Amino acid sequence: KRCSSYKKNKPTKMINHTNKNKAREIAILKSAVENTAEAFVTIDEKHTVVFFNKAAQKIFGYSPDEVMGHDLNMIMAPDCSRDHYAAVKRYVETRIPRRIGHATEMIATRKNGEKFPANISFSTFELEKRLYFTAIITDLTETKALQERTLRAERLAALGKFVAEITHEIKNPLMMIGGFARQLIHDNKDDKSKRKLDIIIDEVKRLENLVTSLREYYLSPPIAIEKIDLNKLLKDIFVLIKEECQRKNIVAGIELAGEGKPLFIEGDNDRLKQVILNILNNGIDALDGGGKLVLRSQLVGNCIEITITDTGYGIPKKIQEKIFDPFFTTKDQGTGLGLGISKRIIEDHNGMLSFESEEGKGTLFTITIPTAISPKETIVN
Repeated sequence: KRCSSYKKNKPTKMINHTNKNKAREIAILKSAVENTAEAFVTIDEKHTVVFFNKAAQKIFGYSPDEVMGHDLNMIMAPDCSRDHYAAVKRYVETRIPRRIGHATEMIATRKNGEKFPANISFSTFELEKRLYFTAIITDLTETKALQERTLRAERLAALGKFVAEITHEIKNPLMMIGGFARQLIHDNKDDKSKRKLDIIIDEVKRLENLVTSLREYYLSPPIAIEKIDLNKLLKDIFVLIKEECQRKNIVAGIELAGEGKPLFIEGDNDRLKQVILNILNNGIDALDGGGKLVLRSQLVGNCIEITITDTGYGIPKKIQEKIFDPFFTTKDQGTGLGLGISKRIIEDHNGMLSFESEEGKGTLFTITIPTAISPKETIVN
């Protein structure tokens, strides 16, 4: 009897043990898929979303309640939705895969309307005689940005080599032309000839400035890291522009974080001074008929922001995307490299240079630089 009872109960225990193992495996699998960096979106034959993991929520910006049980087209662009709906219908009817098992790059759309590059691969499975389709989506925004930075660095390296050679060949003849022109202007008493020589000297200076800017843009020297009192740097710069502002009927102001007490960062004092002066001078040029110019510093989280605001004529919308491009300028005598060099210098400080502008109302430039120490320690009492 003991034997027969043992044999009778053993399969039941084995079944329970097997069920527990399967449940555990399913839970592990679900948890793994739920917490991957890639978005998992699963739909059924009717195009209804049945699974939407955390990464999908983060990438697309929808909550599970907004998506689960609804048609997939709510998170897709109209054109993509029509194509996807037709592809699902075709597969259900024919069981012939086209994109299934393959990865595709495409442009997807977040809830806020922002478009982003994505890599999408499709798979299908059958459960209880029903078909399900899963898309695994990877946001390629950072990858594409890194690729672009790498390509840009490679292009700049190649251009840098060319610029080094060409500027060396140009600089020496320019110095000779300028030197001879200055000698002739002292020896020449004819006013007409002097005017022509003045033009030659001015153009030589302009070309020399261009050569210097080219070298700085394409062969940017490494920054010299030192401890800088940013507020002191801003005060010194403000003194340099204050007199010119008064002469041009510009109301200039300065507002410093921590009531002007020392605000320490790590960076290159001269290069940062170059950037801030360049932007301030652009603001002064934009205030040809007078106006207001304000230089500010403030702590924002783990970063320090330097803002330069002018009430000038602003930057037209159609050219805003070009202002950091090399050789783009709206000035008659500009090289078009100043803002590009400024942006490079700030990026070398692991920072960011951005702007906002409205035509006829003015421009705001923002320099953001991360603090090397915690914000609480940057202001010294």
